[in-house]
Amino acid sequence: MTSEEIRQKFLAFFEKRGHKIIPSASLVPANDSSTLFTTAGMQPLVPYLMGQPHPQGTRLADCQKCVRTADIDDVGDNRHLTFFEMLGNWSFGDYFKKESIPWSFDFLISKEEGLGLDPNRFYMTVFVGDPPVGGGIPCDEESIKIWQEVFAKYGIEAKVAGEDAVVKDNVRIIPLGKEDNFWIAGETGPCGGDTEMFYDTDPAAGQPAGKFNDLVLSSRLIEIWNNVFMEFNKIANGKYEPLVKKNVDTGMGLERTTAVVNNHATVFDTDLFEPIMAKINELSKNDDERAKRIVADHIRSAVFMIADGVIPSNTDRGYILRRILRRAVRYTDVLGMAQDSLNQIAGVIINKYGDIYTNLKDNSSIIKNEISKEEKKFRETLEKGLREFEKGRDPFDLYQSFGFPIELAEELAKERGITIDRAKFEEAMKKHQELSKAGAEQKFKGGLGGDSEKIVKYHTATHLLQQALADVLGPSVAQKGSNITGERLRFDFAFDRKMTDEEKRKVEQIVNEKIGVNLPVNKVILPREEAEKTGARHLFGEKYGDQVSIYFIGDSLDNAYSKEFCGGPHVANTGVLGHFKISKEEAVAAGVRRIK
Repeated sequence: MTSEEIRQKFLAFFEKRGHKIIPSASLVPANDSSTLFTTAGMQPLVPYLMGQPHPQGTRLADCQKCVRTADIDDVGDNRHLTFFEMLGNWSFGDYFKKESIPWSFDFLISKEEGLGLDPNRFYMTVFVGDPPVGGGIPCDEESIKIWQEVFAKYGIEAKVAGEDAVVKDNVRIIPLGKEDNFWIAGETGPCGGDTEMFYDTDPAAGQPAGKFNDLVLSSRLIEIWNNVFMEFNKIANGKYEPLVKKNVDTGMGLERTTAVVNNHATVFDTDLFEPIMAKINELSKNDDERAKRIVADHIRSAVFMIADGVIPSNTDRGYILRRILRRAVRYTDVLGMAQDSLNQIAGVIINKYGDIYTNLKDNSSIIKNEISKEEKKFRETLEKGLREFEKGRDPFDLYQSFGFPIELAEELAKERGITIDRAKFEEAMKKHQELSKAGAEQKFKGGLGGDSEKIVKYHTATHLLQQALADVLGPSVAQKGSNITGERLRFDFAFDRKMTDEEKRKVEQIVNEKIGVNLPVNKVILPREEAEKTGARHLFGEKYGDQVSIYFIGDSLDNAYSKEFCGGPHVANTGVLGHFKISKEEAVAAGVRRIK
């Protein structure tokens, strides 16, 4: 079964059950400073999980583009990736466990509507509970009962594991703790246990037996789906209160599922990677499977990042893209590829995904240009690193300062009869990764970074800024990205030169005039085609749902000063915003300017 068939079957299955199919959001989170990239299917939908009505209703399903780099050093094994697609379905105060669990199993097992997997090869985890003394959460007995009923329909006895979490005899349901089967964004707020579905990858070896976590670590059992049940609200004193409206949030990785369905040993054996790996094999002079997988994964991620407006830089998501591209360049050298081979691989990726994600084809020349520029820049950096290496500079210092790979340092040292203390490098790298991971965890707090009073004000001010820029610089000004924190707003836009002081003064004057006249901020939900006819600003090439929200600043949609496709939130009127001042205007890439 191809990945395209799996993607379509999933969406059709849930559409038949009353779900509206929504398009993937951008990899660059909209007006959310809490995370660099969209890392999960639920992230763009957090406002609706928190209670805001969604224009499409209470049942949704989609296939969401995601990027995660915390496990980048594991890429090259059988399943870790930096870019992946997440299939998901959601209920906002609609259905709950008794519908969600059977539907999930039906899709996995059904030969007509679903994947046709063997029900005897499944093992499920549930939340064991948080000590209920003083307002905790009891064990999720409801999910256990539902799973037992579901298994029984297929003639399977499903026993529950004890506290030792050992799989034996007919044990198929394993209760686990908060670190495994519980979801919460931050320290307080909506939360709940989840149930995860694991598939036996080697049934010929007999029924799995042993510690559940050992079976997972050995890849004997592999997780393919996770259903989160948000049914509690954790308050400041640490107690949990039941939510009035309970939500369901599920996620199934397309790459991993495609591998499981087709009995592939790795995700790189699936049709999602087949043409990419074929091109890499064609271009490679050396045979190194791990290096080939790293190049395939990293260029796939880079193509999708650049298509969504990310440009290599030394900060934030631009730095992540730069690291991924430079790592790919390093491994093309390991494989003996010619310079600029990455662009040939990028072309294969664009062809593979371009019909599904049309912005890849729309931005094909930009994608290839950025990859070429970054490879050239990195090779110049490598030359500097080589000169510093000759001076005897510490390998980790070379890595941090120049992105100089330790493998290259070791090769050069060996040629010169020098021994590098790899253990010392690894120790320094471990400390560096711990600091990076801590920073990344601070960056992602469940997509809830955009709801403070100050951030909401900056969000509305950004709408005024974009329209004022169009007034002063011309209608061709187009948003390339935005980032809002409690300290400032940052707005990137397409423009081919530095703004003059007079232009900046005019923009400030316009925004402050609109603040001074206390314009109302309103919202309307319209069918997408009708919304586009209003002239509201939106990201071209971005896929929107059948119904879209337009926030407009003014008394009516027809005569509004500013109107944009946007999910919110916003202030009620501009008069509360205070005084607007441009603190900095600078270049961030060719043809892209940034205002703070």
